[in-house]
Amino acid sequence: MKKLIVTIAVFVVGNFSLAQEIIPISKTQLETKSLDQNLQIRLAEKEIQLAQTELLAARAAYLPNITASYSFINTNSPLMAFGTKLNQARIEMMDFNPDLLNNPKSINNFNTKIEVQQPIINMDAVYMKKAGEVKTEVLKIQAERTKEYIRFELKKAYGMLQLAYKMQETLEKAKQTTLTNKKVIENYFNNGMIQKSDVLYMQVRVSEIDSQLQMAKSNIQNASDYLFFLLDQDKTNKILKPTDALEFQEFFSNNTTNISDRKDVQAYQKSLEAYDFMEKASQSKFLPRLNAFGSFEMNDKKISSFNGNGYMAGLQLSWNVFDGLKSKSEQEKYKAEKLKSQTEIEVYTKKSLLEISKAQTQIVDTEAKVNFSKQAWEQSQEAYRIRKNRYDQGLEKSADLLTAETLMSQKELEMQQAIFEHYTAVEYYKFLSS
Repeated sequence: MKKLIVTIAVFVVGNFSLAQEIIPISKTQLETKSLDQNLQIRLAEKEIQLAQTELLAARAAYLPNITASYSFINTNSPLMAFGTKLNQARIEMMDFNPDLLNNPKSINNFNTKIEVQQPIINMDAVYMKKAGEVKTEVLKIQAERTKEYIRFELKKAYGMLQLAYKMQETLEKAKQTTLTNKKVIENYFNNGMIQKSDVLYMQVRVSEIDSQLQMAKSNIQNASDYLFFLLDQDKTNKILKPTDALEFQEFFSNNTTNISDRKDVQAYQKSLEAYDFMEKASQSKFLPRLNAFGSFEMNDKKISSFNGNGYMAGLQLSWNVFDGLKSKSEQEKYKAEKLKSQTEIEVYTKKSLLEISKAQTQIVDTEAKVNFSKQAWEQSQEAYRIRKNRYDQGLEKSADLLTAETLMSQKELEMQQAIFEHYTAVEYYKFLSS
């Protein structure tokens, strides 16, 4: 019954893995893929759209404000009653009777009115509009930097996928070697040449490799899912497989790095312009403002008639003489915020240069690690070959052979891990330097 359950479980798991569509992908294909659907990039674009929408409100500094209204009143106020009849264009001689002027009858009025306000010169609104335009440009630059970061994340994730497949390949090769040795050891045991413990040690090693293989397969799935996430693609029953092998490539970095052209630094520098415009906007609140205004209205005692009409038009020149130092406080606030941003830029720049220097050191360290681990792997291979030959001649214990094989497999995995770390360090340095 137990064997039957195990067989069914293996069959189900096997069918599930077969149901996954394996999609080959190269590094070149990955670099040419569009990132428009990436969630972080879409979020950055939405922030740009939001800033552009907010910028539309600045049009109020140039475009007219037009309102229309329709209202009804009933009054017996002497002044309002006379004025209403005058607006309705129906004043007669009898309306000048003192008794009627002092004690008028209630009167109805239906008023239709259109009002127009046209800004002409409002310098504070002009400067605030320019500050909004700078903010939009800053967000566009930051969105470009986000794309560069996602490109780096794609390369890193592709390297993780390469490493996961390489580890699986290494472990499968180690398993075949172990199974071959296990078969020989079982023959020796059946012939009474070795003890049962030697066979058990070999079975433990096979189980250990199986466990590592399961972890490698999980790492493949996780790396593939992360790539699908970065591309915002459906990962259901799909798994990616790299067509390029993870290989070590020497890299020579330039010690004189200029980050002034980097998108994030450009965005920081550009943001300072916004503070200049906001400070000018605050100063401009004391400048005269020139606005035009006008209205056209129709009045009648009947709801559907529009007999009496008239218009009014004019210009208004106004200025704020004193606002309780509110504008002065704003100016000082913007100056302080600009100085703070300048300090933040200096800190950010120096920190970025420190990160680049650290990345350069990491490249050197990982390159040395690759060379050392490669040398250790080659030495472990030779040590295993010698142990195997001596074991075949009956000069070594099975435990020593198992130790040599385990060490050889471990050193190969360490070498692959070192190659990935070097690859990641190089790509991170490129990202920081561009």
